[in-house]
Amino acid sequence: MKKAAKFFKFEERNTCFKTELVAGITTFMTMAYVLVVQPGAIVGFGNVPYIIDANGVMISKEAIVVTCAIISGLITLLMGLYTNLPFALACGMGNNFMFGALIQSQQLPFGGVMAMTLISGVIFLILTIFGVRDLIVKAIPKNIKVSIGAAIGFFIAYLGLKNTGIISFSDSGLAIGNFHDPAVILAIVCLALIAILTAHKVKGAMLIGIIAVTIIGIPLGITTVPATFAKVPDFSGLGNVMFNLDFKAVLSFSAVILIFTTFCGDFFSTLGTVLGVGAKAGMLDENGDLPGIEKPFLVDAIGTCVGALTGNTVITTFVESTAGVEAGGRTGFTSVVVSLLFMVMVFLSPLVLMIPDAATGPALIFVGFLMIEGFKDIDFSDFTESFGPFVMIMLTIFTASIANGIAAGILAYVLIKVATGQFKAVNPIMYVLTVPLVCYFIF
Repeated sequence: MKKAAKFFKFEERNTCFKTELVAGITTFMTMAYVLVVQPGAIVGFGNVPYIIDANGVMISKEAIVVTCAIISGLITLLMGLYTNLPFALACGMGNNFMFGALIQSQQLPFGGVMAMTLISGVIFLILTIFGVRDLIVKAIPKNIKVSIGAAIGFFIAYLGLKNTGIISFSDSGLAIGNFHDPAVILAIVCLALIAILTAHKVKGAMLIGIIAVTIIGIPLGITTVPATFAKVPDFSGLGNVMFNLDFKAVLSFSAVILIFTTFCGDFFSTLGTVLGVGAKAGMLDENGDLPGIEKPFLVDAIGTCVGALTGNTVITTFVESTAGVEAGGRTGFTSVVVSLLFMVMVFLSPLVLMIPDAATGPALIFVGFLMIEGFKDIDFSDFTESFGPFVMIMLTIFTASIANGIAAGILAYVLIKVATGQFKAVNPIMYVLTVPLVCYFIF
């Protein structure tokens, strides 16, 4: 115990073993939903145990749950030991839904998605090692960066509403769902429960809502109890997801925007999360920077690369780490606790897979709500700055495509700047980006 206290610098950061333990448990409770949402995002929600992708490869939910838990645990452990910061990592929300939709619609094979994710991670890793991240940050306007998170938030909320049946989506338009359906009613109850618990600042509100509604759904026939809650996972399914890389799928214009979207989502989400959580913990300097920020960036980049090789979409730093910081977490020991809890979940996959759409859908809606928080930071005082973000968010919502939204938003931003004679205000890198983006829409 004394060695751990010395290694993690408990005394210097005014914390103790008990506080860090509670903080780790709190962080895990707020982000454990990823083990429920990730397999659904990739394979499909509901009673869908697996999917056959465009290359004829079977991708199972159990394999996704297992690899997500293992890699989230390992990378979070690396974060705790290497940076001594209370940050936890797992498969980020946003890119997983974008890629999952493409896999389920047979537009991309699972291996193609992993190849794109790996390329994005390698780019992030190189930029981190050579310190080029500041160049990228300066190249993309603040409004565009803020809007990416908000646009993805609307997209996730759309998926939650669709999966639960709260909103009915058809060729004739949108309508209120079938409120005579017990699953729809239960989904509304779940959303209300999460909202009420959050309003009362209850830690792990989403997880509590998911668990409560899953239990209620058993007698209603919305879900069924598995033969066993814990088991040694079927590792044979991992062979189809690990080291499954199809680089042929990268050879298209659409792949460029998908890789760009993946990179931007990871890069700016990590930057915002690290600074935001660091601020909550009082770790930022007088300039609002986190000393040694290169370390968490490096771990995040390594996580995405390792994740892609093992069948995971972008591994990123979770904003839910804030919950642990608010509980007193100040060191990497908080991350170590989160890591151990993820590892335990490897043997509880049947328990995770029994959770119905009525429980996960409301969680998606709420995650979407949390992600659109950045909407308030968009500067609407300058039309040439806000038009691009507007186009981005609207196209993401109404075409149900994050890639379409981001591509159109960037093009709209550059167009309106040039049209108003402000072409010098646009970073040259943005002009370079317009070429593949225009080709994306044409082809």
